[in-house]
This record gives sequence, structure tokens and C-alpha cells, in this order.
Amino acid sequence: MKTFYDVQQLLKRFGSFIYTGHRLGDLELMMEEVRQLYKDRLIMAEEFQKAMLILRAEQNKYQ
Repeated sequence: MKTFYDVQQLLKRFGSFIYTGHRLGDLELMMEEVRQLYKDRLIMAEEFQKAMLILRAEQNKYQ
């Protein structure tokens, strides 16, 4: 997992499609979804860490 698109595809695998029209809002919702997937043990720690790193980097672009 290397790009924002990869994170979207990860979420899509679990039936989560996030688009509110507000980029920062989308990123926050995606972060929460990734946290929940990890908490529910549906993704491994490595996937969780990479996804969160990508989402934080993307979030920093818009702040």
C-alpha cells in the first residue's frame, strides 16, 4: 500500500465507500474506518500503519 487510492481500495474491499464532498471530512472518516477495521482484527498491523501514514500525509496537504 503506497497511495491514497490504495487506501480507498482497502476500504472498498470491506464495503466502505466514503465521499462527502469535503476532503478533510473524508479523510477523518477514512481514518476512523481504518481504526475500526484494525480494532475488529480485519486488517493486520502493517496494513493499519501504512494506511494511517498515507491518510495523515494526505491530511497534512489540506491543513
